[in-house]
Parts: sequence; C-alpha cells; structure tokens
Amino acid sequence: MTFLYILAALVVVIVLLLIIALFLPDGYFIEKSAIIKKPCDFVMDKVADFHNHILWNPWQPKDSPSESNITGISKRPGHKYSWKRTKIGAGCLTLRDIDERHIHFDFELLKPVKVSARDNWQFEEWGTDETKVTWLNFGTFPYPIGRLMGYMLHKNLKQQVTQGLMDLKKFCELYDGTIAVRHF
Repeated sequence: MTFLYILAALVVVIVLLLIIALFLPDGYFIEKSAIIKKPCDFVMDKVADFHNHILWNPWQPKDSPSESNITGISKRPGHKYSWKRTKIGAGCLTLRDIDERHIHFDFELLKPVKVSARDNWQFEEWGTDETKVTWLNFGTFPYPIGRLMGYMLHKNLKQQVTQGLMDLKKFCELYDGTIAVRHF
C-alpha cells in the first residue's frame, strides 16, 4: 500500500511539473555591448574566424579538458566550431551570414539540454579607431525540460556572453599578431 502512495505522489509531482512548464517562458533574449579600442574590420576578424574566436570565446574554458573542431573556410558561411566539454556540455556555432558590419551564427547547445539559438553580432565605428560591438543571443527552450531549466540556462548564457565580450575586448586590445594562447 505504501508503494502505491509513493507512486501516486510521484505521478502528481510529474504532472505538476508538466503543468508548470506550460506557463514558463519558451525562449530567451540576451543583448550585451562593449566598446573595443580597435577598428571594426579588426574586431570583426576576431569574431568571424573561429581560429581567433576560440582564443577568447566563453565556450573555450581555460582549464577544462575538451574536444573541439573547426571546419569550413574562415569567415565564410558554413565555417563551424564545435565543442564537447565536461563542465559546460556540447554544442556548435556555424557562421550563417556575414556582411560589412554584421555576423550571424546558428548556435546549438546539445548538452545539458538541447537548445537552438541565433547568435548575432553588430559592429559600429565608435570614435577614432574604436568599435562598438553588440552581441545578441536568442532562442527557444524545448518543452518541458528546457523550460524547467530555462532560468538557469538563461542566467548561465548571460554570464557567458558578458565574459565573452570582456575577453574579446582584452584579446583585441592586447593583440600584437603573436598571441597563440589565452594570455589574459
């Protein structure tokens, strides 16, 4: 009889979680900006080419064992960076489109939960030899697990985007053409 009560309680909890997930946000939007003391073309190059991108981006931890792969032609649609890490899971970025002041990536997080998103960048001339960089990341959360984990995922992504912009700024402003590893 006790087993039936435990089973019934478990079913009630699962049903409640499914109902709660219906009312949680089904997506997220993050927008952050930074001013970098380098020209637009220079900064765009550090974002659009994954060989530079991996030196500053937030999905390339300094201390975590990882697997990563870069494929495609640098700064061209189809250029792709994929990763698999113990701490942050697995995912990939694929360059979808690029023009003189914008870069658009498809972002896919495969683990801990599958999330598809857009990762868009805008570069504006700002003063003399400075660039205002705006990073927008937005996507949807799958029902029900993604929505239940949505707050935590949004918070973590927001922190990673903020850290990524800070690291991009440091990388660009310290770059002298010889940096081969993360020194900042």
